[in-house]
Amino acid sequence: MFHEPIVAIAIVFVLGVGSQWIAWRIRVPSILLLLLAGIAAGPIASMVRGGEPLLNPDKVFGELLLPLVSLSVGLILYEGGLTLRFGEITSVKSVIRRLVTLGALVTWALATFAGGVVLGLDWQLAALLGGILVVTGPTVIGPLLTHIRPQGKVGPVLRWEGIVIDPIGALLAVLIFEVILAGGFQDAAGATLHALMMTILVGGGLGVVAAVLFAQLLKRYLIPDSLQNPVSLLLVVLVFVVSGEIQHESGLLATTVMGMVLANYRGVNVHHILEFKENLRVLLISALFVVLGARMSPEELTSIGWPSLFFVIFLIVIVRPASVWIATLRSGLKTNERIFLALVAPRGIVAAAVASVFALSLQQNESLDIEDAGMLVPHTFAVILGTVAFYGLAAGPIARRLGLSTPNPQGLLLVGAPAWARELAVVLRDQGFRVLLTDTNYGHIRAARLAGLNAVYGNVLSEETVENLELAGIGRVLAMTPNDEVNTLVSLRFMRIFDRSQVYRLAATASGKRDRKESSDTPGRPLFAEDATYAALSSRLGSGWVVKVTTLSEEFTFEDYRTLYGTSSIILFVITEDKKLSIVNAEREPDPQPGQKVVAVVNPDELFML
Repeated sequence: MFHEPIVAIAIVFVLGVGSQWIAWRIRVPSILLLLLAGIAAGPIASMVRGGEPLLNPDKVFGELLLPLVSLSVGLILYEGGLTLRFGEITSVKSVIRRLVTLGALVTWALATFAGGVVLGLDWQLAALLGGILVVTGPTVIGPLLTHIRPQGKVGPVLRWEGIVIDPIGALLAVLIFEVILAGGFQDAAGATLHALMMTILVGGGLGVVAAVLFAQLLKRYLIPDSLQNPVSLLLVVLVFVVSGEIQHESGLLATTVMGMVLANYRGVNVHHILEFKENLRVLLISALFVVLGARMSPEELTSIGWPSLFFVIFLIVIVRPASVWIATLRSGLKTNERIFLALVAPRGIVAAAVASVFALSLQQNESLDIEDAGMLVPHTFAVILGTVAFYGLAAGPIARRLGLSTPNPQGLLLVGAPAWARELAVVLRDQGFRVLLTDTNYGHIRAARLAGLNAVYGNVLSEETVENLELAGIGRVLAMTPNDEVNTLVSLRFMRIFDRSQVYRLAATASGKRDRKESSDTPGRPLFAEDATYAALSSRLGSGWVVKVTTLSEEFTFEDYRTLYGTSSIILFVITEDKKLSIVNAEREPDPQPGQKVVAVVNPDELFML
């Protein structure tokens, strides 16, 4: 129906971004809704209307479709590579290496077996499907880890595996495809080995060269700030295209390597580039899933049946646990960490894109007579839907069951550890909440540790310091330094990790409060009441006031509390009966109920009136 390119592109982004927003609102993995939106606009609309689908990407984009899909995947992997820092995997390098090599081979072998036996595919096609399904979904795993915040080593392992294994899986699929074209492994052994070596040399080499070139341009200030993102995008596209022209399908490896080298290049800050690429990634993923879902034909959609379901179950129950258990044997990981790794392997956009490319190549090659080549895409999409649905819904409860995650974490990260903040942290810790402090003043950190508090010395504006923070169980960030500008930067920094509704910023002085009210775009929610500033809290607690916890009851209500303390007390938190910590701020007046606890800064002279 929508064949005009400009209209079709608008529809793609409306469906894509709309699905992302709905998924955020109802808290489900966005890929599920994106793929369903594409299928609804494509094959389902075609069946309902009895003719043309609402969106026909092949007619709209023509021969440009699959090159654009491949390039988009390359950009997504580049953004993923920018998030990989070697410092976070010092203790698990061998685990990741074994997962993306030995684990990948086990996955391919078992998935190939299942494709031939369970799905009844031609063994060549089953081997190709197995190669495609070696990849996992970094676009699914990233949001999943952000939501769960698992403890221990599983987070870095899953994130690295999800990104590094994608070009490896794509390379494996290319090698299998070369074997299929040659008519068998014996005839293609030399060509396959040559393709493998060329892909590694060309893709890896160009990725390193481009990263070093860009890093040197940045370090020598040869690119203005306004052009750094465009130049970065230009180099990624150039590397992807040149690498692919020299060696077929080596572009994914090149862009991944380029991102990884840049992320770990000493003296180069890629935060602003990463932020731009993250926004671009959201748009690309939204568009890709809608477009690829809409490409399915009604016949392909209706061909998905019980064998596809059994195949997905086999991947979840047999293939992933076997590959993880073999790859992590004697790795030093705890049993609960190995179990969690074995139960998380969603597939995503890379699998969908690679399957679409090879399915079309097989169908267009008249010299090949492979039965059911058109089934490659629907089976892959069934795996994506099945694994994303299962892991997206089950990973959180599984992590909590294994003791690797805390539901709705109530812990606090206090950025700034002066004496009054340490006193507050002790009270919250004694109430059963996890509190982590960080400061650039080592004297503050030492005093916090002497008080039995968890404290980290360092500047949270530094990537290295943030990577060393153990954020498991932490749900909110309180920026509480005596400098408004620093608090603003801290808020910006942690809004990339936490939901912005969970990042709070304390005004240093009363004038800072006024400045904030006049500026609606200041990051970070206001922390505590109007009269609570760093200067006020520091002054009161430094002159003998204390942080006191008071339990309300039917006999001693909040009205009684207000009558007793008047307006002199500063209420900071309310603790509910089910141990939820509510932060009091100027956005709403506190209304604690009987059975709840009030945490406030009070005048000790008034304590004697109790």
